Amino acid sequence: MQKLEKTISQIGIPNIKKMTEAQNRLDQLTKPKGSLGKLEKMAVKLAGICSELYPSFDKKTHIVMAGDHGVVEEGVSAFPQKVTTQMVNNFLNNGAAINVLAAEVGVDLKIVDMGMIDNINNQKLIIKKVKNGTDNMAKMEAMSKKEAVDSLAAGIEIAEKSIKSGSKVIGIGEMGIGNTTASSAIIAVITKAPLKEIVGFGTGLNPKGLKNKIKVIKRAIKINNPDPEDAIDILAKIGGLEIAGMAGVIIGGAANNVPVIMDGLITGAAALIAQKLKPEVVNYLIPSHKSVEPGHKNVYKQLGLSPFLDLNMRLGEGTGAVLAMPFLDSSINLMKSMATFSEAAVDNASA
Repeated sequence: MQKLEKTISQIGIPNIKKMTEAQNRLDQLTKPKGSLGKLEKMAVKLAGICSELYPSFDKKTHIVMAGDHGVVEEGVSAFPQKVTTQMVNNFLNNGAAINVLAAEVGVDLKIVDMGMIDNINNQKLIIKKVKNGTDNMAKMEAMSKKEAVDSLAAGIEIAEKSIKSGSKVIGIGEMGIGNTTASSAIIAVITKAPLKEIVGFGTGLNPKGLKNKIKVIKRAIKINNPDPEDAIDILAKIGGLEIAGMAGVIIGGAANNVPVIMDGLITGAAALIAQKLKPEVVNYLIPSHKSVEPGHKNVYKQLGLSPFLDLNMRLGEGTGAVLAMPFLDSSINLMKSMATFSEAAVDNASA
């Protein structure tokens, strides 16, 4: 708990002076004010996060956290639990979508075992296993409060290590059969939105499976009765080890003035946990895409953020986060390299 509390206490507000400077610079460039839309807002936000007018994101890191979920025994996924292990092996062998995209963008990819049922012996895999999968939240608490805190602390440590090695931006992604169930439960408790607006088909459920998934989530929330104002209680009762780990990465990034890029529904649940622990973390979060999973819009509404991409994606792994990474470079390069009206001898309509 000490590590978590200390890191949370280090999270402040972005540099307002640099944000004002960035906005003033953008308003002088050869374009109508605001015409680059979200790219302009991103440039201003990044200047504030990094306390630099033109921050560089030359070293990018993407962290995929893996964990298993006991609730899978309730039939909430179209895929068997062993797929978590199989897909993590696929990541380690460079065979997944996230590997292709990370290589294309030039991102350092880290795969972390936060709580898989199986133990994989591979030097590429970072082991931060808190326990071998959560317990079945439809019957009992998913984990103890200590395990939730330990998972958060592990995420902070992973973020800090990446930052110390030079990372200027961190993306988050996940792998864990059953984790849309845990995420949907978290989102429902925190946003108070009805489950029918949140729960989606996940990895290929049919309509009958979706009905069962909603029923299981309702039962889990009723049995465990998580306190909607207590992030640790929510995580322990209906969360996931990889969800806690990603929330820790967000907190670690924010405490060190490093932006963290969200992916889809599951990273959104992690972001809501981090926000509940320290509301100011939202200032350091960069949204990426709008997931097909219906609950994702509730996440963005709660966070007060708006996604950059809408590609009808629902893969996970952090694919949307990695796809969004070049936008950070573009937003800063535009602000830095475009000519101003006076430099280009172009009449400014607002002058």
